[in-house]
Amino acid sequence: MGVEQISQAAGMFAVTNIDDLVLLALFFARAQGRRVAMWRVVAGQYLGFAGILVVSVVGALGAGLLPDRVVPYLGLVPLVLGIRAAWQARRDRNHPEDDADDAVPDVAGGPRATTVAAVTFANGGDNIGVYVPVLATAGAGGTAVYVVVFLVLTGVWCVAGRLLATRRPVARALARQGHLVLPLVLIAIGVVILVGGGVFGR
Repeated sequence: MGVEQISQAAGMFAVTNIDDLVLLALFFARAQGRRVAMWRVVAGQYLGFAGILVVSVVGALGAGLLPDRVVPYLGLVPLVLGIRAAWQARRDRNHPEDDADDAVPDVAGGPRATTVAAVTFANGGDNIGVYVPVLATAGAGGTAVYVVVFLVLTGVWCVAGRLLATRRPVARALARQGHLVLPLVLIAIGVVILVGGGVFGR
């Protein structure tokens, strides 16, 4: 069960943070050649993602106060987010791709930790929508597993973002792939929660 939860947590983190990986690469590119600025990016990423986790855990605790028969219906949240993401991907398919650089404010001397944290947190709305129902049904032990895996993978994301900073074509290709994969995974997560909670069997 522990290995299964770790795998699920890792997969969920990777899929819900593909866009964040691209932003990290852009932040590291702006911090290029400045060691202190590089560490500010790492600190900001952890700070922003910690905020996402706190909101998600608090939301899951609140959801845990709901009647047991209501909790599985939280799966509707990632399901709706997935449908919305699919609609947006289809809508934007025929439009020129926006320059991702515009999403990252240019700060003299490299990005500040607070800037990275703010962008990370603001970009985590969908993450929270997915994490809350999953954590609400994971129990205390499962929640601890998810949190630890997420924090470890945040460090991995920082390393990957640093590597992608010198490979812009790879970062842009990853962004395009993420727009295709994310809706399907969000919808799948929602369906799994609904089915696992017996919504369709009652």
